[in-house]
Amino acid sequence: MIELATTLQGQPIQNRIRQAGINPNYWYPVAWAHQLAPGKVLAASVWQQKIAAYRDLEGHLHALEDACPHKGVALHLGEVQGGNLTCPYHGWQFDGEGNCVHIPYFPPDQKLPCAIARSYPIQEQYDILWVFPGAPELAAQVSLPSVPEYGNPAWFMVRIPNQFQAHFSICNENAMDVFHGFLHKGLQGWFDPVLKKLRQTPQDIEADYQVSYRQNFLAKVLGLTSPGNSVATRTVSIHYQYPHFHSSLEGVSSLYLMRLPVESNVTRSFSLMFLKLPLPAWMYQPPVGHWLEAAVLRLIFQRFVAQDAEMVASEQCSYENNPERHYVEVNPAILALQRVIIGQYEQFVQQSKGHLSQINGDQTSSLLTAEAISFP
Repeated sequence: MIELATTLQGQPIQNRIRQAGINPNYWYPVAWAHQLAPGKVLAASVWQQKIAAYRDLEGHLHALEDACPHKGVALHLGEVQGGNLTCPYHGWQFDGEGNCVHIPYFPPDQKLPCAIARSYPIQEQYDILWVFPGAPELAAQVSLPSVPEYGNPAWFMVRIPNQFQAHFSICNENAMDVFHGFLHKGLQGWFDPVLKKLRQTPQDIEADYQVSYRQNFLAKVLGLTSPGNSVATRTVSIHYQYPHFHSSLEGVSSLYLMRLPVESNVTRSFSLMFLKLPLPAWMYQPPVGHWLEAAVLRLIFQRFVAQDAEMVASEQCSYENNPERHYVEVNPAILALQRVIIGQYEQFVQQSKGHLSQINGDQTSSLLTAEAISFP
């Protein structure tokens, strides 16, 4: 990992960052797992790939392309029958691998057509459903983010669902940008941020910021300040491991932001916030814990998210109105983030070209071999 300078100085933003696609060879979150009961189907989208995820009657998860190979009807409109997903239009059934296994109006002895819906690797972890939209053979080689606080009774967990009307790069810059505490000044926002350390690899960024908080009720509850100190200084550590974030505030909180790029101007997040609150452990457990989670989400985090959502939507709107407009960035952590996003996308494009060339080369070799055999 390379150490980068933390000096703040103006540099132009690479506008091509707003056209960057994703590297699909990672696990992406698509839904909260508790929202998909056995026998149910839900629609999801990972960078314009429409997916129908379903849990069969035995509780096993499956994910298919959300288009019936027969007429293209959205399969998420269908129903689960046993372990299969049934198209709502003609009743064609597809198993978890996407193979057509039954057509209701075919005689029992008639051969089924070769109709296959693409299947996607899918798994459940941290109450989140994860889909691998890239090359299926790579799924086993890629790990999910590690969340050691999950299930630890010492931490209180709050699930934070977000949706933003902006390109995922804009949303990611918002998450990396601790200098925007000015926006949250009315919500116990931090002030006097200083970028202390910055490190980068082709896949990772680590940034440490020093921030200050003023003492008030919320700061006391979250353990940000101590008696006798009107201002507390803390370190915010942010780790971006493409394509997801983890940030921590000196043992006070730990946030895992799981990013889902939906479309070029729509981004969702499935975030897990862990807090150490001055409350007895039994209050973390259901049913009190569920009520407390909803209250903390509504009274604190949704207010922060709403302010961020307004800003990133405005940024996206300005870009769409004039994609050629030039901008100046002063935070080297943002510039490092852009390099990683563009690098990951270009890496995928190059790998895809190489794979396509190999396929074309194999086909050409086969043709030449056939010609040699036919015409010695």
